[in-house]
Amino acid sequence: MAFLAEALKRVKPSATITITQKARDLKAQGKDVISLSVGEPDFDTPDNIKEAAIAAIRRGETKYTPVAGIPQLREAVARKFKRENGLDYKPSQTIVGTGGKHVIYNALLATLNPGDEVICVSPYWVTYPEIVALCGGTATFAQTYLKDNFKLQPEALEKAITPKTKWVILNSPSNPSGAAYTHDELKKLTDVLMRHPHVWILTDDMYEHLVYGDFKFVTPAQIEPALYERTLTMNGVSKAYAMTGWRIGYAAGPQHLINAMDMVQGQQTSGTSAISQWAAVEALDGTQDHLPVFKKAFERRRDLVVSMLNQTRGLKCPMPEGAFYVYPDCSELIGKTMPNGKKVETDEDLVLGLLETEAVAAVHGSSFGLGPNFRISYATSDEKLEEACRRIQRFCAELR
Repeated sequence: MAFLAEALKRVKPSATITITQKARDLKAQGKDVISLSVGEPDFDTPDNIKEAAIAAIRRGETKYTPVAGIPQLREAVARKFKRENGLDYKPSQTIVGTGGKHVIYNALLATLNPGDEVICVSPYWVTYPEIVALCGGTATFAQTYLKDNFKLQPEALEKAITPKTKWVILNSPSNPSGAAYTHDELKKLTDVLMRHPHVWILTDDMYEHLVYGDFKFVTPAQIEPALYERTLTMNGVSKAYAMTGWRIGYAAGPQHLINAMDMVQGQQTSGTSAISQWAAVEALDGTQDHLPVFKKAFERRRDLVVSMLNQTRGLKCPMPEGAFYVYPDCSELIGKTMPNGKKVETDEDLVLGLLETEAVAAVHGSSFGLGPNFRISYATSDEKLEEACRRIQRFCAELR
């Protein structure tokens, strides 16, 4: 009898965590590593949110919480969806988890049976297909292309849907590409989903507030109210509020789905950190003055990185609408040879060579289901980004 579960054979380690650890190891050896592999804002949590957490500690808010979240946070989540997305949810239709990943895991664990399919849009966040596998489902894929700026086209979505499809996961703005869907682009996708009433929609809106220029964020249930009863709208405070370590994700959806997720969570983690939940109440209800500051910095960094990468031999980098990632195409560099004599046969070879030669950490696109590309997070200082891009330019120029 095998000791480890068979399910583990279907799951791969996170490429982002693996690359980030390699970068940490090199840094520990004294290398001047610039890490562009982590999906984490470099800003500190705003002071008003910190103060709310401190106040909660002083009030003694340190006990177990209700499984689905403290009433004050569930009410704040309902207000947020109404205020920002025009979506009406009762607090009982909301749930709070230990980060967005936890919310997605609970939704799929509560709904998937063997043979059920979940459509992931390539390139996808590395965790989506792994959660599907852990929950006993089958991940299927709808591919996007550089020519469409990595945005899913309705024909590709239609083709990916089968009688076994239970969910489609839509992520806008996207990790890893930064692509975000306009009202009209998303409407074309919701039109497809209206023709397939057996398919549920899980929206990952974690980067909602990090969109640039005149771009207007929209979410599927907002575009097509008829999808309200089969949509789980997920979000969190990690990215827009620089609260990655506080571990708060939340979602809203049909009552029976939320009840099922509540039951799963009750036997899994119970309620998340009381202090973090009180901080999240302030994040959602308090001043949003930090957002324009964050957005201005990220937009400037995006423009810098896209410009420098498009001046780099062998790279093509589209301009993303949101998040804090770019996803350059490196197909022209596959087959080249590095100065150390190693051949670049895959995008993973490329990013490992970049890390070893120039001490710049990026994540290979094949781990996100679409390559040859690589993902760069520009959630770091302008100075580090400029230096990293110079190193990338030098590395690519030396390939033969």
